[in-house]
Amino acid sequence: DLALESNPSDHPRASTIFLSKSQTDVREKRRSNHINHVSPGQLTKKYSSCSTIFIDDSTVSQPNLRSTIKCVTLAIFYHIKNRDSDRSLDIFDEKSHPLTREEVPDDYYKHDPDHKHIYRFVRTLFSAAQLTAECAIVTLVYLERLLTYAEIDICPSNWKRIVLGAILLASKVWDDQAVWNVDYCQILKDITVEDMNEMERHFLELLQFNINVPASVYAKYYFDLRSLADDNNLSFLLEPLSKERAQKLEAISRLCEDKYKDLSKAAMRRSFSADNLVGIRRSNAILS
Repeated sequence: DLALESNPSDHPRASTIFLSKSQTDVREKRRSNHINHVSPGQLTKKYSSCSTIFIDDSTVSQPNLRSTIKCVTLAIFYHIKNRDSDRSLDIFDEKSHPLTREEVPDDYYKHDPDHKHIYRFVRTLFSAAQLTAECAIVTLVYLERLLTYAEIDICPSNWKRIVLGAILLASKVWDDQAVWNVDYCQILKDITVEDMNEMERHFLELLQFNINVPASVYAKYYFDLRSLADDNNLSFLLEPLSKERAQKLEAISRLCEDKYKDLSKAAMRRSFSADNLVGIRRSNAILS
């Protein structure tokens, strides 16, 4: 139970690993800017005015796809950059199980990938398989669960296969229209179905077949990703509120308001009926 409560992928009150790993770099960046008197520069964030209202179209139930993938890949970047060691397993090693026919360099384990490299890899998979932003968040949950359960690190030698395994599993568990292993072989042309199946089986075994993601854990990862974006000046997209969007929001608001009014009236009727029933029972008790 204690191990469960300290695992962020299982318990909503445990701090996410990626956010804690990013804080070292964030503090150093702020300290450096303060010492060197570096100004934050020109403000790029948009603000609402009398003429234009900007809205954030990303919500916990419907995250923005592009922004979410950027944040998730940034979380993976910090995992690799600030890893504790290079513990790994052969099934995830790219030298033993290459994803392409190109020869893997001998020093492949020495060079950390940058954020853009990780983003391009994940973005390619999500675009080709038409995966959702929610799937990206669940991918990060599975990734941190794997690192915790298997007691390994994500590093230059294994990050692609670990991320691929997490995406593969998340797409099957989360999305209504699952992408089959053979479909990923159409995206990564040099990988075999047998390799994908074996990696998926190992991934599940290392997760102890725990693929459940509670809503509270999902929400925690979403908001921690937003905090990560703010710390790294990676703002979620703000779109100007158009007339059509405003009318749609107003219609949804009215619909919700009517729904809550109906629920409130129904609750009052049930309460009134219950009070009358108690009164009748008391009267009967007095008469008897």
